[in-house]
Amino acid sequence: MMMNRRTFSTALLAGAAASLVSSRGIAATTPPVKARNVVLVHGLFADGSCWSEIIPRLQAAGLNVTSVQNPLTTLPDAVASAQRVLDRQDGPTVLVGHSFSGMIVTEVGMHPNVSALVYVAARAPDADEDYTALAKTYPTPPASAGIVFDGDEGRLSEAAFLRDFAGDLPEAKAKVLYAVQQPFHKQLLAGRTSHAAWRSKPSYYAVSTEDRTINPDLERFMAKRMGATTIEVKASHLALISQPDPIARLILDAAGRSE
Repeated sequence: MMMNRRTFSTALLAGAAASLVSSRGIAATTPPVKARNVVLVHGLFADGSCWSEIIPRLQAAGLNVTSVQNPLTTLPDAVASAQRVLDRQDGPTVLVGHSFSGMIVTEVGMHPNVSALVYVAARAPDADEDYTALAKTYPTPPASAGIVFDGDEGRLSEAAFLRDFAGDLPEAKAKVLYAVQQPFHKQLLAGRTSHAAWRSKPSYYAVSTEDRTINPDLERFMAKRMGATTIEVKASHLALISQPDPIARLILDAAGRSE
C-alpha cells in the first residue's frame, strides 16, 4: 500500500515521539495510577527513620506506607531487601528512594507492583552505567571529603554530616540523625544496576538546590534524562526532613492523590 506524504510525515513524527518516550521515560505522557501503597528506601549515612517527617503526611492521605531498612552491604542485598517489601504490597505502589537508594529504585522498580518511581536528591543511573564515572563529570560535592573508613565500613564524620549532609537542619536535630547513621560497606559502591526502571515507569524527581552531597546539576541532568516530573526544593541533601511538605506532595502526585 502506498503512503502519501502527509501520512508519511505523521508516521515519522509519531515514531520520533515514541523514540523520545522510550529514551527518556514516560512521566510526561502517562497519567498517574491511583496507588494504595508507598515504599520508602533510605540511602547512605541513614536508616529507615529518616522518613519520619514524610510517613505521617502520606498516612494522613490514606496510604499504606513501609520504610525499608537498607542493609547497606551490597547492591544485590539492598535490592533484595526492597524486593521483599514490594512482594508484600497489595496493589499499585509508589517506590521512593533518597540519595544512594536511587540505585535500588532504578533496579527493583521493574517489580509489577510498582506504579511510579520518586527520586529525592537521588542517584538515577541508566542500566549498567558507571555512576561514579558519571558523577566525576560534575564538580565533586563537599560531603565526599568527609567520608571516613574503618576497614571496609564507611561513614560521614560528624563535621561533614552537620555541614554537608544536614546543613539546613537545626544542629540538635542533625546530631540525632548523626547518632543513628548506619555505616555502609565499600562493596556497596561497586554495584551497577542491570535495569533502568525509569525507562518504563512514570518517574518524579526532587532536586535539592543547596545539596552538598550530590551535585545539584547532576541531579538536574538525571531528572531531565529520565523525562521526570521535576520539582526543585531549596534544601540540603535532607529535603525529606527539612522540607517535607513539597516532598510529600510530589509522592502524592505520583500516587495519583494530588487532589
